[in-house]
Formats: sequence, structure tokens, C-alpha cells
Amino acid sequence: MKEKKLQLEKSLNEFEKGKSLIPGGVLGIRRPYNFVQGEFPIYFDEGKGGRVKDIDNNEYIDFLCAYGPMIIGNREEEIDNAVINQIQNKGFCFSLTQTYQNLLAEKMNELIPCAEMSLFVCTGSDATTTAIRLSRSYTGKKKVMRCGYHGWHDWCVEVKGGVPQKLYEDVYEFKYNNIDSLKTLLEEHGNDTAAVIITPLGHPLAAPIQEPKKGFLESVKELCNQYGIVLVFDEIRTGFRVSLGGAQQYYGVTPDLAVFGKAMANGYPIGAVTGRAEIMKEGESNVFISSTFFPNSLSYVAALKTIEILQRDNILDQIWEKGTAFNNKIESLLKKYPIGAKISGIPPMMFITFDKDDTGTYKAKRNDFYTQLIRKKVFLQPYHHGYICHRHTQEDLDYTVNAIEEALIYLKEKYYQARSV
Repeated sequence: MKEKKLQLEKSLNEFEKGKSLIPGGVLGIRRPYNFVQGEFPIYFDEGKGGRVKDIDNNEYIDFLCAYGPMIIGNREEEIDNAVINQIQNKGFCFSLTQTYQNLLAEKMNELIPCAEMSLFVCTGSDATTTAIRLSRSYTGKKKVMRCGYHGWHDWCVEVKGGVPQKLYEDVYEFKYNNIDSLKTLLEEHGNDTAAVIITPLGHPLAAPIQEPKKGFLESVKELCNQYGIVLVFDEIRTGFRVSLGGAQQYYGVTPDLAVFGKAMANGYPIGAVTGRAEIMKEGESNVFISSTFFPNSLSYVAALKTIEILQRDNILDQIWEKGTAFNNKIESLLKKYPIGAKISGIPPMMFITFDKDDTGTYKAKRNDFYTQLIRKKVFLQPYHHGYICHRHTQEDLDYTVNAIEEALIYLKEKYYQARSV
């Protein structure tokens, strides 16, 4: 049955106001055209656990999880209280650094295979850019081979407006799970390549998630060793979600450097670079890394408490268990209703996509599918994979499976039964 359209009047009115105040109303991937325009809310008002509420008072089961940071859930009292205590009793923004960064670096060394030294920044883009700068300084080389989304800074941003070509002309892209594409690039540029940066789990925009084929990550590492290149794993999404040691621990391949963010502080802004001490020490004097806000301790306190809870309560094991059952049920539904959709990913990170066709009908089916879900108060994004967080209840997951089945039935009736009449 076709669901009624949501009441979104406040959200749409606020967006009209926002367009006169903010370029585009809201920035980047949060703009309405990255969802289904007119169907999705544009402004959230509050969140608790695994649910969020928009300014029109519609409540959703949230599978986007703020694009990844919410590993436990919204408004986690234990984490927020640790931050509030820091604000009220210690403070957090000083001319000198507080000791919490040392505690967090020790925790990174304990958990992450490549970690020997770490430094902390505010965002994932800060972290990936820092890793590239350290790599170039350490090797004395300038070229970079990339595979994945690595942020919005000049060297890697995909939309090139306002960026001179000379700032990214030494950066080359290779294909995930295609070792020959990297080999070809290195045959030409290997002796002048400083870094290979790759997401150990492939999660390209709007495309199915790919796990590494057998031997792929190992071959990437072998090529880096052969040419004296720093191997960087971009674990912004996989870190503290795939496992406490990241995807490098899960897949058994240790890079030279790795970058983390998102889930490590359950929503508080943080990025981290960690890895071999001899490379990280380029940050002592050869590479300038500084910001007024990098030493702010609130995110360190939040990260320490988040990691404590993840370890203490075996959160990731629970997420994997819930996600495995959830994904299996969805996969069964997609076989039951063969309308050109498929699920990809791993239990903590899943994505429902539609196979491309010559007529472009897959786009209409995708819009209809995600429209039906949002009308059922299930918040998943058509162009970005979803996540399981700790606070998603079994009731949430069961409701979502039922909502997905109803959406698939709607698509089958619209696109297939009508065609056969």
C-alpha cells in the first residue's frame, strides 16, 4: 500500500529561509537533492538513542547515524556527562594542552595494530590531509595514489570549483579490488609516489559496498613496500565500527599510517592519525600541524568514554550480531521480490542499491523505494550506505524489515504487475 506523504511544512519553509542565509540553504551532502526532494526532512530537532525527530515532529528510526559518528546512540548520558563534567569542573580550551590526548594516544596504541604514535585533529579531512603531508615529508616524494573518499581539502576534493589544478595534479585515482589499476600507475609514477591512501572497505558514493577480494589489500601493501611508499588506510568510517582495531585488524593487513574519526567519539568532532613512529615524527618539526582547536579536550574525553563503553559492554559484538540477522532478512526479501535491488556491505554497514539498466528505470525505482521508507519513518539515504548503532532495538530492526518488504511489494506492483496487464 502506498504511504501518505509526510507533513514537512516547517522543514520546507525553514529551507526557503536558509537559502537566503546559507549558500545552498545547507551545505554539501545534506542538501535535499542528495535524498528525495520534497519527501525527506531537511532539519532535525532532536535525537535519542537510535531515533531522531525533525522540526515537524516526525520521528524516524535513524540508520544514517549522522553519516557514521553515532556508534552507540544519540544523547548518551554517560558520554555527555563526562563532557559536561569537563566543561564545568576543568575547562577544555587553553593555551597549553591537557593530558587527555596522551591517554587517548595510549588507548590507540593498545587497540590499533599500526599505532605507535598518534596525533589528533578535528575532522576526517584534517586527518587524511595530515597523513598525506607526513607521507610526503617522510619520503621526499610528491605523488599520491588514492582510492576512496578522503574529504574536501584541495588535494582530494571531487568537486574542483575554486581549486587550481596544480594543487591536485599529482594525485591519481585507482580502482578498488583492481590491483592492476594500481600497478599500472606505479609502473609510471612509483618512484615519485609518497603515499597510497585507500579505504580498506570499499564504499564508493551511491554504489554497492565492496569487501576486499582475497589478497587485494596484501597486494597493495606489497607494492608499497616495493616502491618505498607509505601505505595509508582511511578508516574514518570503519574505525571503531568494524572492530576496535579497525578494518586493518579485521582483515589482517597493517598499514604504515591510518586515519580515524566518526565513531571514535560518538558524535563529538575528532579525527586522528596514527601509525609508525618514524613517519609520525615528521610532525615534530618537519611538518607544521597546528590549530587553535586541535587541543580542545572535550572530544578527547568523549572518545575515551566512548571507547571505554565499547570495550566494557562488547558493543561491536552486539552490533555485528544484530546487523547479521538484519542483513540476512533483507537479502531474503530481495530474493523474494526480484525487482533489481541488492544489499551489500557488512553487518555494521549496509546499503540497498538498484542495478543500473539501459532505460534509467532504476533511478525511479530507487526514488520510490526510499520514498516509501521515509514515509514509514525509516531514515535511510538513497546514495549513501546505512549503519547499525547500539541503540537500534530489535523492535526497530523488525519494523524496518517489514517496512522494506512493504516498499518492495509497492515497487513490484507498480513496475511489474502493471507491465504484465
